[in-house]
Amino acid sequence: MESDVILPDLQSAVLCEDVRCEINGMQTLVGVLSVIPATALPVTCMRLCIWARWCGGAGKFRQKSRIIGVDEQQVLAQAQVEFVLKDMEGHATNVHYFGGVQFQQYGLHHVEIYLDDELQLRFPLPVIQITRPSGG
Repeated sequence: MESDVILPDLQSAVLCEDVRCEINGMQTLVGVLSVIPATALPVTCMRLCIWARWCGGAGKFRQKSRIIGVDEQQVLAQAQVEFVLKDMEGHATNVHYFGGVQFQQYGLHHVEIYLDDELQLRFPLPVIQITRPSGG
């Protein structure tokens, strides 16, 4: 059976605030993030989601998603899920939900997506300092 495994392609991976399943089965990604703005540290994100879609493969796989700190060592959040692609025309969509992720530092964090312990995608997630508007 192992010889029948064909590694899939990561079609897309998106960091967002929520993923909603609509009545028609479609998914809506809410609050797509490219940066975490913060007026002060630490900043806590009550919910973060990593939405990932795999296609073009066949077999049983394990996806691991991580959010890594500025020091490149600290894992701020991590989740994994097993999934199956029955044939080359199929796809699998995985959503990892993280609650209460706390960022202690400004700077460049990273999101990583692994397939069976092999890094497939890594993208930056800056945590930046912003100032609150003055006045009322």
